[in-house]
Amino acid sequence: MKTLTAAAALALTLAACGQPNDSKAQDGVFADNRVVPGDAVAMKSSFAPVVRTAAPAVVNVSGRGVQQVQDPFWSMFGQGQRSQQVGSVGSGVIVRADGVVVTNAHVVNGMQEIKVVLNDRREFSARVILADERSDIAVMQLEGVGESLPVLNIDDREEQQIGDLVLAIGNPFGVGQTVTNGIISALNRTETGISDSGSFIQTDAAINPGNSGGALVDMDGDLIGINTAIFSRSGTSAGVGFAVPASMVKRVVDSAVGGAKAVVRPWLGVKGDSVSADIARSLGLERPQGIIVTQVYDGGPGARAGLREGDVITAIDGAEINDQGGLNFRVGTREPNQTVQVSILRDGRAQTVNARVQTLPGDADIEKAATIDAAALAGVQAITLNPALADRLGGDPFANGVILVRVDPRSYAQRGIGLQSGDVVVAVNDRPVTTVGQLSNIQRGARLTVQRRGQQGILLAR
Repeated sequence: MKTLTAAAALALTLAACGQPNDSKAQDGVFADNRVVPGDAVAMKSSFAPVVRTAAPAVVNVSGRGVQQVQDPFWSMFGQGQRSQQVGSVGSGVIVRADGVVVTNAHVVNGMQEIKVVLNDRREFSARVILADERSDIAVMQLEGVGESLPVLNIDDREEQQIGDLVLAIGNPFGVGQTVTNGIISALNRTETGISDSGSFIQTDAAINPGNSGGALVDMDGDLIGINTAIFSRSGTSAGVGFAVPASMVKRVVDSAVGGAKAVVRPWLGVKGDSVSADIARSLGLERPQGIIVTQVYDGGPGARAGLREGDVITAIDGAEINDQGGLNFRVGTREPNQTVQVSILRDGRAQTVNARVQTLPGDADIEKAATIDAAALAGVQAITLNPALADRLGGDPFANGVILVRVDPRSYAQRGIGLQSGDVVVAVNDRPVTTVGQLSNIQRGARLTVQRRGQQGILLAR
């Protein structure tokens, strides 16, 4: 189970943010048929019928292997920390009767031998058919399945509301299957530090180490999320847990079952900042909402749909968004070439435009890196950033520059200049760098503007 940092915790002291709820209570009954318990008998109702439906499809995942504990961007350059994992490592959910199981990518990361144990104690070997680190969802196929297995239905309709009852089912601490209950305490959580393209369900149902990959279930017995992280200073449940919504889970499962080796995320080709209270006042908005567009990619889906800088995007297909992460999530759950409705405010007027989302342009194959032909950078392999490559590396698709894929630790580039694998050179002598060829003329005394782990600085080729 992932545990969030203290910095991420500060963001979570904000009030719970979710989609507006226009339902009004009348005599304890809500307009959408939700019912508030009216007496002591109703309060004593049991969750047993839901558990009987859901629990058989929740499994324990164990394995043996070496895991990388590191940011995905930097681990690809061989700088991850290794730890041996043996025995129970998490939970999973059977979503197809032929043995397709969903879990967290961090649960199976580095596992060479995976064993899945069902609630009825049957055991199967499993292999990972797709692991998507961006969503932290992995899909496995059980081996030797000879009969239909119990499954959980993936409910991706996103009808949940804050306050709805939920169950968390998993295998915390490896003690055996455990069920805890709580409520949905927030929806559309994006500023969690878990992912730059995630929008999570927050729950106060007790989630502990080993619950990773387990089920978050509604009162219909349907899977509405995969438990993936907790906020805790102690490493145990503090009542703040996060689940990947079923809409993203289904997107990854459909990709895996369809034979894809990676989840292809489309984009809108726009970048923006959250609308603050000050910006809302300046625009005459009743409240801070949406993101104000600051960049539109030339020729991208947003540009073709007529979006422009200064527009305020308030919703995608009716789902409210308030930051870039929310926009990335909403668009990322769609298939390439699908049309989405983009709700915007332009010059104080509400409008809706249709945009056909597309895959990011460019080649994401980092193996095509070229060796730089320059004495000062001998031993360096680099490739020009493009939207597809930047997105694959977890960066900004709008970023420009040249990324250094490999820097020989014995080279002058590292020992003399201080360059490292993963650095992005954005300028030389204050002139923007947009191709690898521009680094071929590096001379002693040149000033390199370099971005490293979100920070920018100057290095000198002495």
